Amino acid sequence: MSQFQWGLIITGALLLLGILLQVLWLAWRNRARRVIAPSEADQVPTNLEPTLNDTVADDLEFALPTPEKKPGLDALIDVIAPIALDTAVSGEALLAAMPPTRRVGSKPFAIEGLVHGQLQWEFPQVGQRYSQLQAGIQLANRSGALNDIEFSEFVMATQTFCDLVGGSPDFPDMRQEIARARELDQFASDHDAQLSFVLRARRAAWSASYIQQMAAKLGFVPGVMAGRMVVPSSMGGLPPVLSLSFDSQAALSEDPAQSALREVTLSLDVSQVDRGERAFERMREAAVTLAKDMDGVVTDDNGMALPAEALDVIGYELAHLYDTLAQRELAAGSVLARRLFS
Repeated sequence: MSQFQWGLIITGALLLLGILLQVLWLAWRNRARRVIAPSEADQVPTNLEPTLNDTVADDLEFALPTPEKKPGLDALIDVIAPIALDTAVSGEALLAAMPPTRRVGSKPFAIEGLVHGQLQWEFPQVGQRYSQLQAGIQLANRSGALNDIEFSEFVMATQTFCDLVGGSPDFPDMRQEIARARELDQFASDHDAQLSFVLRARRAAWSASYIQQMAAKLGFVPGVMAGRMVVPSSMGGLPPVLSLSFDSQAALSEDPAQSALREVTLSLDVSQVDRGERAFERMREAAVTLAKDMDGVVTDDNGMALPAEALDVIGYELAHLYDTLAQRELAAGSVLARRLFS
């Protein structure tokens, strides 16, 4: 074989080797980020997302207080119809006569009793006697304002209940209540803030395991749904302060470390979280920290980057919103606010 032929062979081999090295380098650069070795990262908590009937697991760093009592009817956001009784009625009799559903249309419906000899209204309980009753239906929620049909169904459901227990209802004027419902719904629509930031990968994609591990460092714990993590409220039984979500299919895959995700979403339901939780400040800190540590960029839903100046504006507007809600006696995180904005 001539020297020229040997030169061609060597040149071809070097060319192939160069191509192979380039392919391997590109694959390494674009690979999904994996879980950091245990020696390099904190342990991921296994707490479940708190719900209205659950408490957070014992391994949280703080003890959560007892959940508040179930909210009662309130004239601020409910239509209330007093029900007169000729004589006190037992809780057992009231429970037996209760309508089969706690909703009328899209609105919560409730009946409460005044404990005999006390000034305490409550949902009827076994072993108690009640001297007065009241029925109520919520004026508005995120499904809209109470309408004529729902009001009429409320009247029929309450009258049927009264016929069974020997009560006499006194219904308020429908037109006035419908007008009140529309006004409250308009206020709620104008002041319902549900914020979300999207964290997008700049270069390499992320695995589900990597996202979970990085979020856990900032206090997020696994939620009840796949692909969801939350920052629990400081008070037990309340909605989470923040949530972080990503593709649920990746979270359910046999090997989450092999998934390749390019975005996660941070969310805050403002009206559901008490102002004292500093929810937006914590949301902003989490977004900026994750973007830095995971080589990502913080954007809005449309992919537009959110610089510090834009986040400052959002924070200023939220402060005004908190003040407005409080002035209307619907402070963020309060029982009434959580009912109205649900």
